[in-house]
Amino acid sequence: MSVTKEDYLCLSAILRAREPKMLSDDRAERMVEAEGFEEAARLLSECGYPDFTGMNAAGIDRALSEHRAGIFSETERLSPETEYVDVFRIRYDYHNAKAIIKAAAMDTDPAHLLSSSGRFPPDKLLEDINEEKLSYYPPVFGAAVMEAKSELAKSGNPQVSDFVLDRVYFAELTQLAGKKDNAFFTGYVKVLIDAANLKSAVRTLRMGKSALFLENALIPGGSCDVSRILAAKDADEVASFFAQGPLSAAAALASEAVSGNAMTAFEKACDNAVNEYLKKAKFVSYGPETVVTYLAAVENEITAARMIMTGKLSKIDAGVIKERLRDMYA
Repeated sequence: MSVTKEDYLCLSAILRAREPKMLSDDRAERMVEAEGFEEAARLLSECGYPDFTGMNAAGIDRALSEHRAGIFSETERLSPETEYVDVFRIRYDYHNAKAIIKAAAMDTDPAHLLSSSGRFPPDKLLEDINEEKLSYYPPVFGAAVMEAKSELAKSGNPQVSDFVLDRVYFAELTQLAGKKDNAFFTGYVKVLIDAANLKSAVRTLRMGKSALFLENALIPGGSCDVSRILAAKDADEVASFFAQGPLSAAAALASEAVSGNAMTAFEKACDNAVNEYLKKAKFVSYGPETVVTYLAAVENEITAARMIMTGKLSKIDAGVIKERLRDMYA
């Protein structure tokens, strides 16, 4: 029996009811302006987070990761379809694979870098990648891991293996979007790819890297074909490909970023473009869109919480923290 939008009525109501309690731009600013770490921690606890008082940076990171994993598990349990949660879990499988492959090459222990938010238990994944026992994983994932290991062994450059895994990660997302046939979801994946490609093009031009480097970094499946980006003469031409869409504000900053200005404003604009796309679904009462927007908002919230709390812990100036913060969904 196929799943309909109506099957999301209960879950959508639960998630929408949580949104007012989430970290908003105003709450984030109050945390940044708080007198100290403890006051910022108290404000964050009002959003349903554990009390961070007395924690160090490692403790903050661990608590945030556990918070995310708990939300993923709960949403998956309540959702009529797990694929919309997998959209967010998949990212951590590839993150874990990157960490495991690099650690093996350097003969170090990656345990502290692994996330429990993926589809596969990190401890088991660590063992299976190191022993190359990947037959029980999705074939596309297993093949990507083996290719990444091979590329790192040949080149000695971790960035090359990262490119392999990034391409397959986005390919999995694109394939999943195609299966679900949801226009909003498909658009979300496309804007993620577009943001990644615009960042890669700007970084490549800024560093004076080769066309081959850019070709390896670019991801197929966005609204702008990678062949157009590769054929572009300069940053202005690359920016023109994104000037009319969700990334217009980021595109306007591309040339300045390539010219040597700080990347902060440009990268922030890229990330905010994704957030603005998600806000299109704010008025969708129920359906899978509510799952995608809620989990994306949670990811954005956790990123902001980590940035603020570790910033307060390190006594970083409030203005510097504000400059780096992305817009909130709530």
